Amino acid sequence: MSSGKNDFSDVLPVNDSMLRFRNITEEDKDCLFEIYSSTRQEELSLTNWTAEQKLIFLKNQFEAQHFHYQKYYGDTYFWIILYAEKVAGRLYLQISNEIRIVDITLLPEFRNKNIGTGILKDIQNLAKNLSKNVSIHVEQFNPALKLYKRLGFQEIETVNSIYFLMQWKP
Repeated sequence: MSSGKNDFSDVLPVNDSMLRFRNITEEDKDCLFEIYSSTRQEELSLTNWTAEQKLIFLKNQFEAQHFHYQKYYGDTYFWIILYAEKVAGRLYLQISNEIRIVDITLLPEFRNKNIGTGILKDIQNLAKNLSKNVSIHVEQFNPALKLYKRLGFQEIETVNSIYFLMQWKP
């Protein structure tokens, strides 16, 4: 597993002393699977699949997504989000001609506590300092869509009838 680029401290200064990031490692695969799975529970609750079928589906989807990110976003910072030294989620951030939030996910117990808002504001501050736009693909039914809009992200286009490409400009 590639951990992507190195340390965040020179890249994304944060305003919350409880927050830090570390590069993902091969040992994080189970943790990353748990983080990924937490985003799919609501939709899986609508199926009549067995627990085993759901687990197989989640593992296959996670592996496909993880492989895709590692292969096509090699120049990305792949981080575990730590809050008060506990694993809180993941942040995959690519910085090139723009800042692309490839993925940001918080575990359920860390959602709705302004942690994600703080991280996004830190990314926006970085973008201001670098004079770069920030972009992210967001599923149209993702509850975080309201947060992105509140922080000034604009819908640029619809992708595959599923995602909004959203952009924030400094």
